[in-house]
Amino acid sequence: MSAIVTADLLDRVRDRLAETTSEPSPAMVAAALRAEAGGVLGDTDLLRALRLLETEFTGVGPLDPLLADPAVADVLVTAPDEVWVDRGRGLQRTTTRFADEAAVRRLAQRLALAAGRRLDDAQPWVDGRLPGVGHSGFGVRLHAVLAPISQGGTCLSLRVLRPATQGLDALVAGGAIAPDAHALLLRVVAARLAFLVVGGTGAGKTTLLSALLAQVDTTERIVCVEDAAELAPPHPHVVRLVARAPNVEGVGEVTVRDLVRQALRMRPDRIVVGEVRGAEVIDLLTALNTGHDGGAGTVHANSPEEVPARLEALAALGGMDRAALHSQLAAAVQVVLHVHRRADGTRRLVEIGLVRREANGLVGIVPAWSAIGVEPAAGALNALLDRRSGL
Repeated sequence: MSAIVTADLLDRVRDRLAETTSEPSPAMVAAALRAEAGGVLGDTDLLRALRLLETEFTGVGPLDPLLADPAVADVLVTAPDEVWVDRGRGLQRTTTRFADEAAVRRLAQRLALAAGRRLDDAQPWVDGRLPGVGHSGFGVRLHAVLAPISQGGTCLSLRVLRPATQGLDALVAGGAIAPDAHALLLRVVAARLAFLVVGGTGAGKTTLLSALLAQVDTTERIVCVEDAAELAPPHPHVVRLVARAPNVEGVGEVTVRDLVRQALRMRPDRIVVGEVRGAEVIDLLTALNTGHDGGAGTVHANSPEEVPARLEALAALGGMDRAALHSQLAAAVQVVLHVHRRADGTRRLVEIGLVRREANGLVGIVPAWSAIGVEPAAGALNALLDRRSGL
């Protein structure tokens, strides 16, 4: 760094640009540099400082090349010299570096502002969406936590939102769905059974759900409700509603639950919730129990057996007790599809379960198809499909 382009000068420029409410343009950065340098900055020094500051103030800073890589799904920053990516084969450390902890913090705060959120000592974490960032065109989901809440310094997590457009045939060809399971899935959709796709993070729940929605009859109207826009089924009549976080003043929030209620008034043939993660489970189950059959959604769960307990916890957020949840679930949902991501990054449908109410009134999930051949409810599911297909 030259004697003129000092760390103190760069800090003053950062402070000046931090006062603006819009994304700093190269012209704004150059003007701030000249103003803080008192007009004595030569062309060479100006270009050097511009290169330093543009990396920091435009795009996603040093992370831009990583997010531009079509193979990258996640970018994680845990320290200035610890930047990790996931390209579908687990986390890999990169050679990307930040100058110091302050640089990571500044980037996190700028991205939070771009997402319309606040991130400072009074609000030390943020969850938002960055439209127009990343290679997918669908934007990036942002999460950041500041020190001292994050003990090692600012922790930044960026997930590339990808449109889930793979069809069932492509999933079968890639080994994600077995041929006999494929035939069963087509029958589930045609018979208008309501289903939940379950699995862990990154297991391919949204991909499978989107592929199944593409099989819905073209005369039907699908209304999709999502927290982040990822579902993009190739179907001629899809209405997509996306939730909105509150702005920096804490107002303007639109929740998934709000949107599920609106979806009921939009003449849907099928209501789909991209991810059930809160009290909206009550509204979804209510909808599926009032004539809106064939609906669907995804739920985070490590196995089908855990789904009732997971939904119990979510329903409790909306004031629904255990008995009522199981009663609603038994009447509303017929099938659970379990997808799993293996250690090598490959994703597979491993089980199709039938929702069955036990003698004690609680709901259980019984395998009707399994990758390992355990399917005690296969006959019951086929009988249900035959019965519904004849309606």
